[in-house]
Amino acid sequence: MTTFVDRVELHVAAGNGGHGCASVHREKFKPLGGPDGGNGGRGGDVTLVVDQAVTTLLEYHHSPHRKATNGQPGAGDNRSGKDGQDLVLAVPDGTVVLDKQGNVLADLVGQGTTFVAGQGGRGGLGNAALSSARRKAPGFALLGEPGESRDIVLELKTVADVALVGYPSAGKSSLISVLSAAKPKIADYPFTTLVPNLGVVTAGSTVYTIADVPGLIPGASQGRGLGLEFLRHVERCSVLVHVLDTATLESDRDPVTDLDTIEEELRQYGGLEDRPRIVVLNKVDIPDGQDLADMIRPDLEARGYQVFEVSAVARLGLKELSFALAGIVAEARAAKPQEEATRIVIRPKAVDDAGFTVTYDEADEVYRVRGEKPERWVRQTDFSNDEAVGYLADRLNRLGVEDKLMKAGARAGDGVAIGSEENAVVFDWEPSMMAGAEMLGRRGEDHRLEAPRPAAQRRRDRDAERDDVQREFDEFDPF
Repeated sequence: MTTFVDRVELHVAAGNGGHGCASVHREKFKPLGGPDGGNGGRGGDVTLVVDQAVTTLLEYHHSPHRKATNGQPGAGDNRSGKDGQDLVLAVPDGTVVLDKQGNVLADLVGQGTTFVAGQGGRGGLGNAALSSARRKAPGFALLGEPGESRDIVLELKTVADVALVGYPSAGKSSLISVLSAAKPKIADYPFTTLVPNLGVVTAGSTVYTIADVPGLIPGASQGRGLGLEFLRHVERCSVLVHVLDTATLESDRDPVTDLDTIEEELRQYGGLEDRPRIVVLNKVDIPDGQDLADMIRPDLEARGYQVFEVSAVARLGLKELSFALAGIVAEARAAKPQEEATRIVIRPKAVDDAGFTVTYDEADEVYRVRGEKPERWVRQTDFSNDEAVGYLADRLNRLGVEDKLMKAGARAGDGVAIGSEENAVVFDWEPSMMAGAEMLGRRGEDHRLEAPRPAAQRRRDRDAERDDVQREFDEFDPF
């Protein structure tokens, strides 16, 4: 059964905002209590946070769908809805967050680092918050916004100081098992190591981490074997250690050729050219292995490599290797810029003066309005309520949408779409849709959008006829 997962696709959905409430205060002896509808609660966010206790993405491999709770709707008596609870997802140190196209959204390194993967929707305003001097008792409330939903990819890049690279069965797992307390699986066949192993090494006053990467073979950078899947685990290391097998039984291999092959794969993968290299000649406890190490060591040193002869089985040369790695790691840490305390930085979104654009879509033959405010207002509008639609028209007019439509060449009856092509609200534009509360009728109605009401018209005609009869009766005086 899989126990280590370093790449998953996660489907996150933030909570929806609660709807606002349209309510009028009703109490004995207070006929004009006024609006008292409360606001809806905010939807919960989905947040990723680094936790040092987490070492794998296995949990999200089994449960890839995660959703935060929704905000509660508002209620009468000015009672606001409860906010949705944020969903906090713990991820390992070194997790990279990408979108479906492969663009990096966040690189989570360091305990407590957070990233908001899904923003919760805003709660809708109740009619108490929408009331004004002109609109004293709104008969509508705003809807809550839907939470952000998207698919993200989590990739784990091991945060280690030292990375062991080499051919399968070169002795990397044996080496990490004797240098640290790690207990990887060790066997005499290729690809014994199927997942990266991580160990902690103490050398004097220096404590560093060492990673054993699954064996590389020719073509690993193009996806052959297990190389490409785990090469990203060496990206954050401070030093690369080439583990070369001096006692290989394969006739077509030798340590120098293995080194050249691995270096070529690292070069094609890219991004590792600046890392210092150390060469470890392993299995020198075998007579043939010691002879081969004595033969190739001058050639490797001539290339500029620092060479160590070790035996993981006989525990030879391990102390010198451990302290040499500690020195390189200490130098790399000292060269890094000092980390500053995390500060809260507010970066307002850059928008133009209008905050929206109007363009003509020839394919759909509509004028398309795009902008954060118009699209948000549309999402918050209850289109079953005429007054709410009229309120939306007033807001769009005050924002300048109508003026821009005129400048773009729109005429009465032309189609206007607010939002993206996939989720847009389309309506026929009427330039006269403006003004304020003085044009409103009863609560929940707006005569600018009012459809013919036969029953109401019959009542008005009947009342007018009754008034005419009463007037004639009053004017008739037989005396």
